[in-house]
Amino acid sequence: MTALFDIVYHMRASRDRLSATEQKIADAILDDIAFAAAASIDQLALKAAVSIATISRFAKAVGCEDIRDLKLKLAQASAVGARFLAELPAVEESAFYSQICSEVESTLRANLASFVEEDFRKAAALLNSARLIYVGGMGGGSTMLSDEVQFRIARLGLAVTAYHDPVLLRMFAATLTEKDVLMLLSVTGVTPELLEVADIAREYGAQVIVFSAPASPLAAKGTIFIPIITEETDFIYKPSASRYGMLLAIDILATELALARKTESKELLRRVKFALDEYRGGDNRLPLGD
Repeated sequence: MTALFDIVYHMRASRDRLSATEQKIADAILDDIAFAAAASIDQLALKAAVSIATISRFAKAVGCEDIRDLKLKLAQASAVGARFLAELPAVEESAFYSQICSEVESTLRANLASFVEEDFRKAAALLNSARLIYVGGMGGGSTMLSDEVQFRIARLGLAVTAYHDPVLLRMFAATLTEKDVLMLLSVTGVTPELLEVADIAREYGAQVIVFSAPASPLAAKGTIFIPIITEETDFIYKPSASRYGMLLAIDILATELALARKTESKELLRRVKFALDEYRGGDNRLPLGD
């Protein structure tokens, strides 16, 4: 794997030590990364009002091997997306509150429209009959949400454990059998470690339930696939609303599972409520373990 090299960072960090002419090149590039990545050297030199030889010196000054390497790194930076490079419009204080709520609602509606009820029933049936259940999730959202799956399922009396470490996931995936279920959560569906873990689990006959983006590499590896729709906007400062779609799917699956084993679920949830009330007190409508 190639070492990370963020050309935008290096240009910004080294600007003060560059010559006045080299600073003109840096400013011209940072003004429009997409243009600089696609432009010819002549076009870039024209925009910066410098010679081609100066651009060659600039490339080495910011850590690139040559102009070709500079262009390659600019193309990589441009691929990140203009919304992370361009100046964004000012946001009025408090105005983003309603925007966040609107995006959460939009995400929930989009995901609900994409769900197929029968898929949740089949997933619940697999979980209900499993010898044991492993849940895998990595990253800022899926790590937390895989723990949420464990919390929802464990109180129904099933053997379930969530793992986030890629090495542990590989190890335990290799111990699974056709009696077991691996549940993988990934909003993007491209995390390499999860793709490999899915392959290992299926090699040994385990059923794999995937919550991920439609048409993603991970989606294709699931015995059962639940689509998670993402609707990212240009307002990059707030957390992604995609995790609400994942949480909705988890709640639906947990409810389907509870209803599939209604008698056992009712008794176990009663025990949980009894134990909590004895411990914390409170009225009858306090959330059950939350």
